[in-house]
Amino acid sequence: MFLVILMTALVLDVVWQVASRYLFSNPSSFTDELAVFLLIWVGMAGAAYVKGKNEHLAIDILPEKLKPPKKNRLMVFINILIILFSLTIMVIGGAWLVYTRFRLGQVSSALQVPIGYVYIIVPISGLLMIYYSLDDIRKLNKEYKTLINSKNKKN
Repeated sequence: MFLVILMTALVLDVVWQVASRYLFSNPSSFTDELAVFLLIWVGMAGAAYVKGKNEHLAIDILPEKLKPPKKNRLMVFINILIILFSLTIMVIGGAWLVYTRFRLGQVSSALQVPIGYVYIIVPISGLLMIYYSLDDIRKLNKEYKTLINSKNKKN
């Protein structure tokens, strides 16, 4: 629902931008900046959302060729890499970015919004990705135990 609201706001903003520029010959001063800020939020929140749904873009040639236990271990490894990336780049780096923008008192030129609020979605998105990756690892471990138990019962 949050992404739907952001996308709706983005579409309305761009429509107003085009209308004010070409129909009214009086371009709005804030619409360019707002569109950029909304696009940042849609992109980052959308990335976390698709990670949670496991619908992100992926090259799955290798996992499809592996047998279930090895595929399972590969998927756990991939989720660990996602956690490391999200923690170091998005959470730690993003939090540093937000902190420095607030500390420097940077505000946007047209909207006069503190820039820290624009970038706060980066560490939030990183935390969501970590949560979803940990949840995926938990599910994969449960699946792995089921695979091993069913294999042991056959032998």
